[in-house]
Amino acid sequence: MSTEEHIPENPIDAAQTSQPDTENATTPVADASEVVETEASEPAVAEVAVPAEQPDAPGEEAEAPAEEAVTPTEVAAPEQAPVAEEQPPVPAPAPRPSAMPRPPAMPRPPASAIRPAAPAAPVAPSPVSTSDAAEWGRVTEDGTVSVREGEEWREVGQYPDGTPAEALAYFVRKFEDIAFKVNTLEQRVQAGGSGATDLAKQAQHLVVEVTDAAAVGDLANLRARLDALTGSLADASAAEAVEAKAAVDAAIAERTALVERSEAIAAQDLSSVQWKSVTEEMGALFDAWQNHQQNGPRLPKGAANQLWKRFRDARATVDRQRRAFYAELDETHKAARDRKSRLVERAEALAPKGVDGIPAYRGLLDEWKAAGRAGRKADDALWARFKAAGDALYSARAEQAAATEAESAPRIEERTALLEEAKAVADEANLTKARALLTRIQRQWDEVGRIFPREKERALDDRLRVVEQELKSREDVDWKRNNPETKARAGAMSEQLQQAIAKLEAERDAAEKSGNAKALKEATEALEARRAWLNALDG
Repeated sequence: MSTEEHIPENPIDAAQTSQPDTENATTPVADASEVVETEASEPAVAEVAVPAEQPDAPGEEAEAPAEEAVTPTEVAAPEQAPVAEEQPPVPAPAPRPSAMPRPPAMPRPPASAIRPAAPAAPVAPSPVSTSDAAEWGRVTEDGTVSVREGEEWREVGQYPDGTPAEALAYFVRKFEDIAFKVNTLEQRVQAGGSGATDLAKQAQHLVVEVTDAAAVGDLANLRARLDALTGSLADASAAEAVEAKAAVDAAIAERTALVERSEAIAAQDLSSVQWKSVTEEMGALFDAWQNHQQNGPRLPKGAANQLWKRFRDARATVDRQRRAFYAELDETHKAARDRKSRLVERAEALAPKGVDGIPAYRGLLDEWKAAGRAGRKADDALWARFKAAGDALYSARAEQAAATEAESAPRIEERTALLEEAKAVADEANLTKARALLTRIQRQWDEVGRIFPREKERALDDRLRVVEQELKSREDVDWKRNNPETKARAGAMSEQLQQAIAKLEAERDAAEKSGNAKALKEATEALEARRAWLNALDG
């Protein structure tokens, strides 16, 4: 990128871009002819004072010395005055401005206004004085301008339509433009912040521009300064190249990691993955790739293309499997949607049957569960219709249950009264009378009839069943106590125990008289055991 592109605010640089090829020795003449063509409608006298610069070069016009700011009328007046007197019969042309006045010469902006702030910034070169211009340049009688380079003189162009001072001033301004660019580049090098490689390229461009430049000034000094800049930037450019290579290697490693991760996703069994998470991860990898491509260093074309091909192939594999999965899923959803639509129609057809349609609706509900998924939206819509059909059937049953419950209210009161009467069964000590009372209550209970809802009927039955269990427990205890067989067995055992007790008492007495302690102890223990058994048997 050239210096002009880096500092577009510089009017001199803008003018330099519009200048014709200064190496052509006849360039100033061509400029003057262009001016003549553009101002053909004006008097020919205006040609004499037009400088040899491009009329559309604002920078050069701004750089013109004060003596060039003279209007064409002022220059042409001495020549035109006699002509006007020699031809009095000719009517004078309509008065008009003799020439478009030029704006005042724009002074070159100070270096501090255009260069970035930097410590010890160099000062912009001062304009070349007339004596300096004479030292570095000369003008022949035909307007040919030459510049001194060492001991040799080199022609830089012609300026036939002006004075020697104007010709030197023109080519001095060319030199000042180049010097300004060199000075600006030195300032940028000192300020830092710009790439050494770019600055080196700009220095090379300026070297080419200074070499055989169509300008008058100390060109050797400019070349020396540019050589110094080029040498100082060479090492920095090499260091930048090493850093750039390291950054490119790191970028290749990062992109390779993205590629390997995408290939790992594509290599797994995609028939059993969660496609939502896989799609999100692949999207995140692609976003990371784009961000790295936009904000990271530029990779070599071969490596970049190879990595992109691998990444693209992995994404294509995943995308192809995802499309196949969702296509198959769509077919499955479509089949399930068709089955459920038919189930909804059959469920809605049960509405006229009312309560009698509930068993058939339960069968349809089992088929619904086995029909599979049809997609969330379709499932929700179909289920709303299917449920509405079932709600209609169960609403009819609820209405019927409410009517039946209203009819069961008197029966509930009758059974509640029987439960109050059954409380006397527990208070009756005579089991025969208690059983008779409970039997009568049970007979009346059955005569009342069924009660709806069933929950209330079961609650009342449970309360009567408690009374029945209590009476049965009492009867079981009494039976065990008064059973003839039990009494006969108990009597025989009691008699045997009494005989055994009498025998043991005799053995105890004999052992006591004989002084046999052992026999006495055994007889006493056996006697106590038999007496305990007898007490337990007698109750």
